[in-house]
Amino acid sequence: MEVKSSYKRTEVGVIPEDWEVCPVDCKGEVISGKALAANGPGKQRPYLRTKNVFDGRIDIDDVLTMPMTDDQFAHFRLQYGDVLLNEGQSLDLVGRCAIYQEEYREPCAIQNQLIRFRAKTGVSGTFASYVFRYSQQSGVFARVALQTTSIAHLGVSRFQRLLLAWPKNELEQRAIATALSDVDALLAALDRLIVKKRDLKKVAMQQLLTGQTRLPGFYGEWEARTLGHLFNFSGGFSASRDQLSTEGHCYLHYGDIHGASKTFIDTRADYENIPKLVISLNKISPNSMLDDGDVVFVDASEDDEGTSKHVVVVNKDRVPFIAGLHTIVAKSKTDELAHDYRRYCFQTRAIREQFLFYAVGTKVSGISKTNIPKLTLPVPPIPEQAAIASVLTDMDAELAALEQRLAKTHNVKQAMMQELLTGKTRLVSPEASHA
Repeated sequence: MEVKSSYKRTEVGVIPEDWEVCPVDCKGEVISGKALAANGPGKQRPYLRTKNVFDGRIDIDDVLTMPMTDDQFAHFRLQYGDVLLNEGQSLDLVGRCAIYQEEYREPCAIQNQLIRFRAKTGVSGTFASYVFRYSQQSGVFARVALQTTSIAHLGVSRFQRLLLAWPKNELEQRAIATALSDVDALLAALDRLIVKKRDLKKVAMQQLLTGQTRLPGFYGEWEARTLGHLFNFSGGFSASRDQLSTEGHCYLHYGDIHGASKTFIDTRADYENIPKLVISLNKISPNSMLDDGDVVFVDASEDDEGTSKHVVVVNKDRVPFIAGLHTIVAKSKTDELAHDYRRYCFQTRAIREQFLFYAVGTKVSGISKTNIPKLTLPVPPIPEQAAIASVLTDMDAELAALEQRLAKTHNVKQAMMQELLTGKTRLVSPEASHA
């Protein structure tokens, strides 16, 4: 049954007639943390910093301690239900907040650059946390924050005086908070399931791609092949990011390999998102033109994890596709590796360790076209490769479906916040909220 309301225009927009506009400090006590001396008096006490507070979540895995007197700790100590906001951060993140819940068992204080909101009697702290999260995400905090260089400061006094819309009755506040908390619980459950599925896939890859576990019907030894036996290697065509645009021929920049969330790039499905380079193809070596099934490795990385980053090219339509700066192109010399299998076979721990063994450099490490052919790879027969790739592809499809569901649920939540926190949709009738 639809809840009908009358509305009024206010300084914060159109809200229900029975809601009110008032400053934050009318609804709760607001204080900020304080920088304390590392060699000051008192016992070592745990405290939270801005890096501990995320959108709707507090990370307690990296909690530091600071000497505090009993009086200092009592003043800055958090209670369950307190809302924490980051006072100083980049403009798009300033005011990011979360609620301090019972799962954070260790008593903590707050350090400088954090603001604590403690709801007054008759005010739902959980509702307040959603109002603040909506204010941060919709840019309200960014508009009132004071910006110096790259850091924006929300400021306690500005936050205290900030006018926001509030249902007058705690019953309605709690109803809204419960609805949004239910969606957050669903999002958290999806996040956990995705992490679990990713971990299962990692285990499956490690076992299937090394022969530790064999699929039914497959027996016999695998051949060990060097990458030099399987591929010819060449470099890409150097062009800077500034030269790339939406016009010209597809161009694979090494930065896009580092930033890729998958290990293949499909010119048909991904065409619109692939950067382009305006250039005559007669200036490009044939070895730098990417064909279906080519594997492209990065030759430079700022961390060990990125040293073995690569993508497999899916180019069924033979679209002109140029391998770019800091890439090593691997083109098949034999037909011993199925194309779908290539998406997975370079992701084992053993391959990564070989990349790290041959990598050179300090701040930036990489592998050369001279060393990459020395890496060895266990190669099962083609039918077994196809079976392994099929299992892993199914796992990828399941993960993609879960990630799509997660994204849709995020969108639903954003729409719910817009509707519920502005009073456009009411969960409690005006008559019941006055009861």
